[in-house]
Amino acid sequence: MTILCCGEALIDMIPTPTELGCDGFVPHSGGAVFNTAVALGRLGARAGLLTGLSTDMFGQQLAAALQASHVDTSLAIKSDRPTTLAFVQLTDGHASYSFFDENSAGCMLSPDDMPALPPEISTLFFGGISLACEPCADAYAALLAREGENRAVMIDPNVRPGFISDEARYRSRLEAMIAQADILKVSDEDLNWIVPTPQSLREKIEEMLNKGPSLVILTQGGEGATGYLSNGTEITVPARQVQIVDTVGAGDTFNAGVMAWFFEEGKMTRAALRSLSDDAVQAALANGASAAAITVSRAGANPPWADEK
Repeated sequence: MTILCCGEALIDMIPTPTELGCDGFVPHSGGAVFNTAVALGRLGARAGLLTGLSTDMFGQQLAAALQASHVDTSLAIKSDRPTTLAFVQLTDGHASYSFFDENSAGCMLSPDDMPALPPEISTLFFGGISLACEPCADAYAALLAREGENRAVMIDPNVRPGFISDEARYRSRLEAMIAQADILKVSDEDLNWIVPTPQSLREKIEEMLNKGPSLVILTQGGEGATGYLSNGTEITVPARQVQIVDTVGAGDTFNAGVMAWFFEEGKMTRAALRSLSDDAVQAALANGASAAAITVSRAGANPPWADEK
């Protein structure tokens, strides 16, 4: 059985000092969904990536990085369109981005490009800017509608308002996808954007649970993560205290750690996720927090291997 991550793979252009004294930019493989797939592969889960992958030099770099982390790319959709580039600015370890995505291999995917999925794909993961940028956002929504009914589904919206050109359309599409999800992971910022009302976070979580997910995970940076089950149970796991180098890929690695634990324990199925025990949620969140702590302790999105945990 395989977890298929569906979404963007891009190149992070990371500022790096040069001998001339000014910064240059070094290309690093990245993208939220790409990072989650890589982290899953390194943690020992069977993982694949469905994305638009360019045949250009950067696309070849992405393909090589996926292969090195044991991620299957047989369902990637290849074209000669350019690879998305994200130029990164780091301020006190926190990243901001300038994206160059127009007419890219990833962004220009359409619903007709989405392949039929083989039966060994047991889990679908969606997230990142791929849920906001059109036309690919519609392509991934169509894939979920067609292929998600009998598969476990996890979604991390990772809302980036700057990428949303039509807010009403984005909200409608995201709401439909959340209704098909078993696990929804949101940050407090995501949740307040999705539910822009003067309610408490707990009330907003309840609204998300009522839409369909069996488990909603709320992450709050250094305050850790809390899992909420439809029966009203709350399970909180603290963030591991480490020396932070930067936060690139932290949430992506957390997602992979959670899914990897459920996958290893045979619980990454729709039926199992509907009847999770408190202990199972605690262990999965702890695995996510542990993996994320390693990622933030070193530069760039560099998820841990299983033997590092």
